[in-house]
Amino acid sequence: MKIPKCMSTQHPDNVCPPFFAAHTELGGEDEVQEAYYAFSHLGCDEQMWDCEGKEVDSFVVKKLLTKYESFFRENRLGENLFITLRVPNPTVEKGEAKILLETLDSIPRSFDAAKLFYQDDTSPIFEVILPMTASSECIDRIYRYYCDFVVGKQHKSFREKDITIAEWIGEFKPEKINVIPLFEDWEHMLDAHNITGAYLQNKKVEYQRVFLARSDPAMNYGLVSAVLLNKIALQKLQKLSEEIDVKIYPIVGVGSAPFRGNLKPQTVERVTKEYPSAHTFTIQSAFKYDNPPAEVREAIRKLQERKTSLPQEIDEEKCLRVMRKYSDEYVSQIVKLAPMINKVAKYIPGRRKRKLHIGLFGYSRSIGGITLPRAIAFTAALYSIGLPPEILGLNALDDNDFQFIKEVYVNFENDLRDAIGYFNPDIAFLPQNLKARVVDFLSDFQPDEEYREVTNYIATSLKEDKAKELEEHILRAASLRKFLG
Repeated sequence: MKIPKCMSTQHPDNVCPPFFAAHTELGGEDEVQEAYYAFSHLGCDEQMWDCEGKEVDSFVVKKLLTKYESFFRENRLGENLFITLRVPNPTVEKGEAKILLETLDSIPRSFDAAKLFYQDDTSPIFEVILPMTASSECIDRIYRYYCDFVVGKQHKSFREKDITIAEWIGEFKPEKINVIPLFEDWEHMLDAHNITGAYLQNKKVEYQRVFLARSDPAMNYGLVSAVLLNKIALQKLQKLSEEIDVKIYPIVGVGSAPFRGNLKPQTVERVTKEYPSAHTFTIQSAFKYDNPPAEVREAIRKLQERKTSLPQEIDEEKCLRVMRKYSDEYVSQIVKLAPMINKVAKYIPGRRKRKLHIGLFGYSRSIGGITLPRAIAFTAALYSIGLPPEILGLNALDDNDFQFIKEVYVNFENDLRDAIGYFNPDIAFLPQNLKARVVDFLSDFQPDEEYREVTNYIATSLKEDKAKELEEHILRAASLRKFLG
């Protein structure tokens, strides 16, 4: 069984729209074409399909097979290439809850479309991603609903001595699906192994994929904590795999901004070295559209050819000690910056027509009702005022902490160096207690004058409440970075 390694996603972190899009914001038909482009031109072997918002196209399989027949004759969905549905979590997303049922009901319909096309029983869709996973029960409910209600109803008769639903409209396949838990917050990332292990009890599975978030943890707890959370989770998942003798294939959700993972065509080797046991990496929109296509293809080829290895062994207790004091300081700085972040975020241009999935909304659950934009807009807002979020909270760490972090977080200095390239020393938004620590990183720092000029304009416009041309300058700054947020 092939397990895909490069998951193209619909994260709207790109500056440049793709050449095939009619508008800067991608709509439903654009996203069908995007899936084909990711498969055929870039070399991705998986497309995550977000099943939320009114623009979502639940006929993606049928449209791909119809529109690009010759390509999918040679490259089979469900064998060589994969569509993986990201479903709403009804425990958290009450307003989207019934979309989950519609989405699960669409899987047998996609199976039927593929059966007509391929003339066999290969299922084009058989995995779904459950965001914000908080318990094994949450995962199991998805699995059981599909098996017992979506597929199970086919054996029911309308009344005594009448035909079954399957006899009436045909069989429902596939008989079961794989549910991929997506862990996004501190508590449940640290408990991902226990939750996954509990879900797998009494199930006969060939393998299990587990998705670890990288963006939301960075936004909620800071860069350092996000990386260390992933490393702890990966270490624990490896131990679980060995204990239960089930192969676990981790997915790490990385974006192009250093804050969100720093996966760009130019940094593939660095990022894979950071997460050696991760089997799959997300290929988000900035990676695909803000770099030369030849470089994108070559980077994806490298990701496809790499071999995974055991996760880095780390001292979990020491990590947690550093993370706690660092995150406390990071959060306190974000609280002060929140009004400015929200103000700038209003001018961050959209890149998808539909509403993408909700998140944990930053600190609204834990800090005095503060709400923040989603991770991409959050990151873009801070970069747009010349304050890379990677540097926030670092003043809480002493020299011993830094030495430890450098040993555990392999690319720490490289990621900081990449981020500081977009620091504007003129900004008035830098928290006072952070200034001294930032100076330590700026010994050989030379500000990019063009970036400095653009972010100065943005900062001045915000201060004077001049909205004119603000979005244009935010995009100009993003173009220099080659990612929106």
